[in-house]
Amino acid sequence: MTDHHQAKLNSHVAGNDPLQMQGDTPTLIASLVRGRSDAQLSQRPVPDKWSVCEIIAHLAEDELVTSWRYRQMIEDSGCQLASFDQDLWSRVGNYRSWKPADALDMFRLLREANLRMLDNLTDEEWERYGVHAERGRISVRDLARHMVGHDRNHVEQIRSILGNK
Repeated sequence: MTDHHQAKLNSHVAGNDPLQMQGDTPTLIASLVRGRSDAQLSQRPVPDKWSVCEIIAHLAEDELVTSWRYRQMIEDSGCQLASFDQDLWSRVGNYRSWKPADALDMFRLLREANLRMLDNLTDEEWERYGVHAERGRISVRDLARHMVGHDRNHVEQIRSILGNK
């Protein structure tokens, strides 16, 4: 990830509560896709770009990875955090076959579980960290903030695909 891209992700959370913003994302996405058919949500804007459904499936699986990363860092501060190939995960996970409602439900449930866990952390646990293969040292707090930017980036993509501003 480039410094520019990371700065853009970080700008989304500036001055805001990252947990509140994370909690709002599934509802925000639900409002954007409401009234759209599965066919509309599964249509790729161009052949090599993800559909809205594929983006939501990615958010769900990224939340799964993030859930594991949080827990690894809390239990074993300083641990190594592997990166993953999102395009490979999309292919082997067959995101194109997912139903949009199922993808959104999975994302929402995983996000709610992570937020419940984060809400119970001590100050010291928030500062535990891992060493990410691409981003280097990242604390639990840093990752929670990063996820807001990741969410907002994909919400912007969904808006663009659906023609919502």
